[in-house]
Parts: sequence; C-alpha cells; structure tokens
Amino acid sequence: MHIQEERFGVMPDGRIALLYTLANANGVRVRLTNIGGSIVGLETPDRNGAPADIVLGYDNAEQYVANKPHFGCVVGRFANRIAKGRFTLDGVTYQLATNNRENHLHGGPQGFARKLWNVEPVEEVDAVCVRLRYVSPDGEESYPGTLTCIVTYRLTDANELRIDYEATTDAPTIVNLTNHSYFNLAGHGAGDILNHELTINADRFTPVDPSLIPTGEVRSVEGTPLDFRAPRTIGARIDGDYEQLRLGRGYDHNYVLNGSADGLCFAARVSEPSSGRVLEAYTTQPGVQLYTGNMLDGTEIGKGGKAYLRRFGFCLETQHFPDSPNRPEFPSVVLRPGERYAQTMVFRFDVC
Repeated sequence: MHIQEERFGVMPDGRIALLYTLANANGVRVRLTNIGGSIVGLETPDRNGAPADIVLGYDNAEQYVANKPHFGCVVGRFANRIAKGRFTLDGVTYQLATNNRENHLHGGPQGFARKLWNVEPVEEVDAVCVRLRYVSPDGEESYPGTLTCIVTYRLTDANELRIDYEATTDAPTIVNLTNHSYFNLAGHGAGDILNHELTINADRFTPVDPSLIPTGEVRSVEGTPLDFRAPRTIGARIDGDYEQLRLGRGYDHNYVLNGSADGLCFAARVSEPSSGRVLEAYTTQPGVQLYTGNMLDGTEIGKGGKAYLRRFGFCLETQHFPDSPNRPEFPSVVLRPGERYAQTMVFRFDVC
C-alpha cells in the first residue's frame, strides 16, 4: 500500500491545492484533494478484474472550488437542510444563509466543501491514511463557536475506505458531518443508476414537506416505494405515484437506521449487475440520506469531459437527521466545550 502526493491546482487566493492517491494491494485506488476533503476518484475492479472509477467528480481544482453538486466533499458544519436557515441554541437564535430556496443546505454557500484543508499523510501497518484538518472560526457561515475538525481517510487491504470524523468546539454549536460522494458502480460516466440493486437497513424514514424539510413524523417504509429492506432496483419505483417521490423528484430522503445506537452498523448494500461491483456502507450515525442525483441535468461536465445527466449517481450520506436543531425529538446535534464529536463511516467494496 502506498500514498502519492501531487499538485492539483491553485486556489483563488494563490494557495496550492494537492491531490493524494491511496492504493492497496487489490487494485483499489482512492484519489483525494484537500479542497473540501473531496474524493476525486475511486477505482475498483469489476468481477473480471477490470478497474473503473465509480465516483462522479472533476478533473481540476477550479471546478472543486465551485462544486455546486458537492461531489465527494466533506459536508459541514451541518449536512442536509435546516428549515428557513434558523435554529435556537441555549436561548439564542441564529440566522444562517438560505441557499436552498428558503432553507439552509450543507453548511451554507461555502460550507466546508470549498475550504482548503491542511493535510497530513499517515502510514499505518494495515492501512494507508490521509488526515485532514480544518478550523472553522466563530461566526463562519453564521454558526457559533470555533470548530476544529479532523477527518481521516483510511484505505485497507480489506477493500474498505474508512472515514473517521472528529470535532471539538470552544462554544456551544451544532455539527453534522458526512461525505457526499456520488456513486455509479458501472463507472462514473456509464449512464444512470436505475438498474443498481439497493438494500437499506431501515424500517422507517422521515417524511418531508414541499421544501424537503422533515415534518417531524417518523413513518414506516412498509407498503411504500421507500421500502428497500429487501433488495430492489433503484429505478423500479422511483417515478411511482407517491407524494414523497413527487416532492423529491425521486429519492431524496433520510432513513432511520436499525441498530445505529450499537456502534458501527450496516446501513446499505448496492450491487450493479453488469460489472458485478458491490458497495456496502456502515456507519455509527442514526440516519442515511438516499439521494439519486435528481437535480443533475447535464450542465456539470465531469472527469474526462463526461456530462452528468439526471440520476447518473446515487449518494448514501450517513448523518444525523435533517433539521435536527429544530426537532428536539430527533437525536441531538449539539456539541459543547469539553465534548468530542466522533463518528465513522465505512465503504466496503466487493464483487458478485
């Protein structure tokens, strides 16, 4: 296993952006940039040993500085939506940017996705690692407290990409971090993901209103097109006559994972029939957001000049629930001085 470092481009302020390649003994290669801590590429072999890059992304640093779809990045301070960009903590109300219609999305217009993180390559006995660090100052994107974040990517010879998140604060704040990679197990420009077969380890989900904010209800998936407890293709019911699908223009929903209070738990499994590639996701978080690239429209030109059309990728964003700061019935996202935010997500790659 080894790590390679190279120059990736130049930030608007003149700082140099870097690209790191992590490789294991089985032909799995992960390419990361310190712009947003983003996964730029992820090569895995198919059932015949042929490699393909299975994440959507860009070829250059300039595109990652914009990165409107959040391809591959660390999302923070708060992944997903906060209603009307407003929350109250310890009696103080904070107004955040409303960058998703009337709501706040993925930490704001800049968030963590467009920041240049400090990087430290780390070599371990059984993994190759890159550790990224970013200090978000008090008031950045109108969030309270100085938040110090460390994100560690580890690639193992067990074909696992493990992402560990840590954060501390000097004042009460909220935090909800995730990775926002778009996957296509046939290859990043190979077409839509509707034939991918998906299983999600969740009996319930959080329905949304027309602005995609949770209503507060926690609903059973039983009898709905959101039921992936048994394997089904993503496209089988995605355009069905169901209000939640109409609101999201497909799947854009948070699932309440089974067993997530017991440490690292199985969240989802996806397989692609033509390549045989399999992705499994594990997490310590209580939820996972399934997003099926409903807003991609071909205007994003990705790696190798590929135009990414609608539903060319899916996301499995392990996280706390959307709008949690305004929903005391949801698991808490509050972080206080002296506490440590810590969570883990694992992507495991295989073939069938």
